[in-house]
Amino acid sequence: MRRILDTLYKLAGAIAALSILGICLVVSTQVMLNIVARIGGPGWSYTLPSYADFSGFFLATATFMALAYTLRAGGHIRVNLLVGALPKRPRWLLELLTLAIGAMMAGYATYYAALLLDESYRYGDMSTGIIAIPLWIPQISMVAGLGLLTVAFVDTLVEALIARAPVLVDEGAE
Repeated sequence: MRRILDTLYKLAGAIAALSILGICLVVSTQVMLNIVARIGGPGWSYTLPSYADFSGFFLATATFMALAYTLRAGGHIRVNLLVGALPKRPRWLLELLTLAIGAMMAGYATYYAALLLDESYRYGDMSTGIIAIPLWIPQISMVAGLGLLTVAFVDTLVEALIARAPVLVDEGAE
């Protein structure tokens, strides 16, 4: 089970990285087209249809798909000054509390994001750009990312309970 979850977290991180690459490609292409239009004149004016929409969809995918990977890698911002000053047992109890709260909040967000996705699908909501995209398509990555974040919080909580010690260790603090 550990290997499956770690593979899922890494896969989500890879999807996030590819989404950032997608943003770079789309925006760079549009910038090059703008340069060509500036040099060649109005007859050479081209644009990628809905490039801003696609960049936004890639950004949403990158953001939400990176959440679980970042949590498991210990990359989320924490108050290390406070946490690092605590003895091991209180630090563990604080970690359990924050992981439980995080799991509940992520689960709550996942539930309502899934409701939004369902509503967008049922009502046929479309993006407003030149290329109309059904909004449920980019919303899938939001729901998947939040769902995986919920799993990662629960996974880390169980791991901390089994270890009976803090598991989210800041590499720089040790």
